Amino acid sequence: MSLQIRKERVAIYPGTFDPVTMGHMDIIRRAAKQFDRLIVAVLNNLSKNPLFTVEERKDLLRQATHDIPNVEIDSFRDLLVNYVRQKDAQVIVRGIRTVTDFEYELQNASINHNLDPDAETIFMMTNPKYSYLSSSVVKEIAHFGGDVTDFVTPEVEQAMKLKFRPSGDESQ
Repeated sequence: MSLQIRKERVAIYPGTFDPVTMGHMDIIRRAAKQFDRLIVAVLNNLSKNPLFTVEERKDLLRQATHDIPNVEIDSFRDLLVNYVRQKDAQVIVRGIRTVTDFEYELQNASINHNLDPDAETIFMMTNPKYSYLSSSVVKEIAHFGGDVTDFVTPEVEQAMKLKFRPSGDESQ
């Protein structure tokens, strides 16, 4: 009788998460159910001008996912396929909101597959109630003092209020 040891199924959900939205959280919660371990990896993209630092984004993600035991938070600044190999992961998870997202993500998945045929990409459709939601939209609403309660966790909402408070206003 042969005893087979099942390899841990590890997935990477990469993104900028500036900030993490309820749409991201929807994908994280659903993907975490599909894998033994889900690594939410914050991309340290030097070409973007993020609102939050990598460490702040990681902290906000840790707070948002504290109740999901198989989720870990990390960051990277290498090629995604190199990071996937480093973490011994088999799957890249990408959320899809629109046809435009699909075209962009399909191109990235094809490039990643070309660089590493063992790295599979799985697309997860966003819950329709978040299909219009993006970090950019949330930042714009918050910047102008709009209510982002339905779009982000309370911790993210508070962190955004601190980032966008008028300079010199230390009362918050």
